Amino acid sequence: MIEALHYTFFQNAIIAAILVSIASGIIGSLIVVNKMSFLTGGIAHSSYGGIGLAIFLGLPIFWGATFFALMGALIIAFISFKQRERIDVFIGLVWAVGMAIGVVFVDLTPGYHGDLLSYLFGSILAVSKSDLIFMAILTLVILFFIHRYYREILAISYDSTYASLKGINAKLFFTLILVFASLTIVAAIKVVGLILVIALMTIPTYIAEDLSNSLYEMMIKSSIISITFTLSGLFLSYKFDLTSGAAIILISAAFFLLYLAFKHFFIK
Repeated sequence: MIEALHYTFFQNAIIAAILVSIASGIIGSLIVVNKMSFLTGGIAHSSYGGIGLAIFLGLPIFWGATFFALMGALIIAFISFKQRERIDVFIGLVWAVGMAIGVVFVDLTPGYHGDLLSYLFGSILAVSKSDLIFMAILTLVILFFIHRYYREILAISYDSTYASLKGINAKLFFTLILVFASLTIVAAIKVVGLILVIALMTIPTYIAEDLSNSLYEMMIKSSIISITFTLSGLFLSYKFDLTSGAAIILISAAFFLLYLAFKHFFIK
C-alpha cells in the first residue's frame, strides 16, 4: 500500500478525498439540520440531465453536471418559497425530469460512454488537476461563507421565522445553502458517484450530530468523520481493486451500523 503514495494519481485522490470531505461535512451538516436531504437528492439526480446533455454535445461532463445541479437548486429554492406545502411533489419532478433528460441524451449519442460510469459510481483515482482546483476553491469559499455568516446560518437553521424577524434574509441564505449543496454534490460525484453522493453527505453528519453540542462542532466532527471514511474506502478500493465510490459508502455504512449498535448496547 505504501508504494501507492508515490503515484501522482493516488496523491490527487487523497487530496480530493480530504477537500470533498471537508465540503460535504460542512454542507451536509446544514442539509441535515435544515431537513433538506430530500431536496439535495433532487438536485443530485437532476445533474444527470447535464451529464447526458454534455455527452450528446461533446462538452466536458463536469460542466454539464454543474449547470444542471445549479439550475435544479435554484428551481427548488424558488418553488419552496412559493408552494412549500407541495415542495415534495416538485422535488420529485425535478429529480425525475433531470434523470429522464440525461437518459434520453445518452440514448441519442452513438458509441460507448465510459465516462458515464465514473460519474454514476465515482472514480476518485481519475481526479484531474482541474478537478482539484475546483474542489479547493469550493472548499475555501464554503469555509469563508461559514466563518463570515455563521450567526445568520445558525439562526435560520434552527428558527427561520425568528431569523426573519431579526432582519436576516432567510430566503437568500436558504438559496445559498442549496447552491453550495449543488456545487458540493458535483465535486462529490467525482469521489463516490451520483448514485451514492447523498450517503456521503448524510452518514458522517448523522454521527457527528449525535456527538455534538453545537452546529459548529457538528461541522468539524462531520468533516473529520467523512475524511476517515473516504480515505479508508480509498485505500480499500485500491488494495482489492474495487469501485472507489462503493467502497467508501460501504465503509461509511459499516461504521454507522457499528455506531448504532454501540450506542444501543453501551450508551444509556
